[in-house]
Amino acid sequence: MEEKDILAGKVERIRSLVEMLRAAGRAYYQESREIMSNYEYDRLYDELLELEKETGVVLASSPTQNVGYEVVSSLPKERHESPMLSLNKTKSVDELAEWLGDQKGLLSWKLDGLTIVLTYEDGMLKKAVTRGNGEEGEVITNNAKAFVNVPLQISYKGELVLRGEAVITYSDFRRINEEIEDVDARYKNPRNLCSGSVRQLNSAITAQRNVRFYAFSLVRAEGVEFNNSRKRQFEWLSGQGFDVVEYREVTAAGLPEAVKAFSGAIDKNDTPSDGLVLLYDDIAYGQSLGRTAKFPRDSIAFKWADELQETTLKYIEWSASRTGLINPVAVFEPVELEGTTVSRASVHNISIMESLELGAGDRITVYKANMIIPQIEENLTRSGVRDIPKECPVCGGRTEIRSVNEVKSLYCTNPDCQAKRIKSFTLFASRDALNIAGLSEATLEKFIGVGLIHEYADIFHLDRHEDVIVSMDGFGQKSFDNLVAAAKKASDTTLSRVVYSLGIAGIGLANAKMICRHFKNDFEAMRHAGKDELTEIDGIGEVLADAWIDFFLDEKNNLTVDHLLAELHIQAETEDDDQGKARFAGMNFVVTGSVEHFKNRKELQEVIEAQGGKVTASVTSKTNYLINNDVNSSSSKNKKARELGIPILSEEAFLELLNGEEQ
Repeated sequence: MEEKDILAGKVERIRSLVEMLRAAGRAYYQESREIMSNYEYDRLYDELLELEKETGVVLASSPTQNVGYEVVSSLPKERHESPMLSLNKTKSVDELAEWLGDQKGLLSWKLDGLTIVLTYEDGMLKKAVTRGNGEEGEVITNNAKAFVNVPLQISYKGELVLRGEAVITYSDFRRINEEIEDVDARYKNPRNLCSGSVRQLNSAITAQRNVRFYAFSLVRAEGVEFNNSRKRQFEWLSGQGFDVVEYREVTAAGLPEAVKAFSGAIDKNDTPSDGLVLLYDDIAYGQSLGRTAKFPRDSIAFKWADELQETTLKYIEWSASRTGLINPVAVFEPVELEGTTVSRASVHNISIMESLELGAGDRITVYKANMIIPQIEENLTRSGVRDIPKECPVCGGRTEIRSVNEVKSLYCTNPDCQAKRIKSFTLFASRDALNIAGLSEATLEKFIGVGLIHEYADIFHLDRHEDVIVSMDGFGQKSFDNLVAAAKKASDTTLSRVVYSLGIAGIGLANAKMICRHFKNDFEAMRHAGKDELTEIDGIGEVLADAWIDFFLDEKNNLTVDHLLAELHIQAETEDDDQGKARFAGMNFVVTGSVEHFKNRKELQEVIEAQGGKVTASVTSKTNYLINNDVNSSSSKNKKARELGIPILSEEAFLELLNGEEQ
């Protein structure tokens, strides 16, 4: 092969790596999700760096040149006075010592949260801005005032600018997750929870999350003498009331012992961290070294040299969730890691499996990320992905591979899958539906798991299973009696609640009330309604009409509804001028761009349709509102809306509209 062909191949590999790493970076920093493991990201990053050195080709979009990615949010944005650079890193204590040389240093935790810049004027907290992409961040001042430990007032009256990490402790993370009954809705790790909490549009939610702030850098405090010492700065900040990141004063000779001490404290440390940071105590010396395009030279990060063990992958276990997603879990021959026996590690999705070419019988190396979470580091034999199940492990239904946001995952296609049905039963028992007190998602999961509930009507015959339920863990006679009484009470209900409880796609309680009112509570007429008649109802568009018709074309659904209605006493609904009146009746919306408050644009569309609105693809003269968090962008939809005089709403403005505030 000619040299030019080899070079072309390497350049093409560079392009491929840049694309993969940028996608992973966007997912991690902007969307708080992972599409590849930390190890895989570091491995690809190092490969890219080496190829750039070999070829001399560096793309403008390369993550080796860019500090971060653009922020996707409706929060106000502000540029930082000076770029907030990421840190160069090493896993070698010897390299740390060599870097420190004959200087004194401060060794501290590298906290795993969200970096924040605080500004104080006249002794009062004036402003808080997130790191964002390093050049520009989001203004979250009101949320910072709701942090557990941020001083709102300090004794120093000059302008103070400092940086620190907002974090949520492991104990608070567990507490918050335990309060979320829906397992699929729980947060993956403290960092993701912290990121969402810090960037909330409602600071009351931030206050509930117990976010803490730990200072790690003083940027400016004019008129204060620090004797050229970072340690003195930390001490001064403590005196002003700030919690400062835990640190130790070190020399090159004392580094191994200090690193060992931090390592030994990981298990009992309640504050998430992903390594250590070493910085020069001598401020002037550190500043004199300047910086590279990507890294400052006055500090360096230390990542734990993970304990690796080689083992054999026995098989991939597929675990179905309530959303239909089927997650792969690697099960391997047990090994000892960081003092515990490990035999399983999540692989997250098929894309990661393919990147590792992972197959049963392969020899793999495993480690604990940050000495806590088991991960596969490398596949030594790479036999290839195979045996992806064609049937769901829970219901035996057909599976399919879907690509969502550039990530391939396995899904169960059976709408009646037991793993999925828990969701539908949870909606059925919820407050706005049948409102069955005490029938939580966790309880439903137990009852469905042992075969006590197969369809909605079974809930009203739990008395047939008294012996089984009373003997269940967490239950007793009183709990059983209360549950049976709650089901009996719920059986006396309204037709609109019943319609909503069926979980027909997009049919919220407001839509259900309008449908019932239009058909004068004639359920037989409702279930046999055609598309033309349904779309005559204010707030019911073609999407909702199609969902309604599809639901009642399924004979199994009709049988389920018939069984349910036989258990209920339908009350006459009280007529009220406001009852059933949807907020967005007759309004047309267009949604574009990324969303922050909602899981995705589909969820936002469902909220609009539940309030009687319609969501269309294009901006026309019939459009009432365009929703776009980047209200000032020059996109084609924004331009069209401005030409037609159509208001452009951020999500925050939309929520105000939803809550009744006029726009």
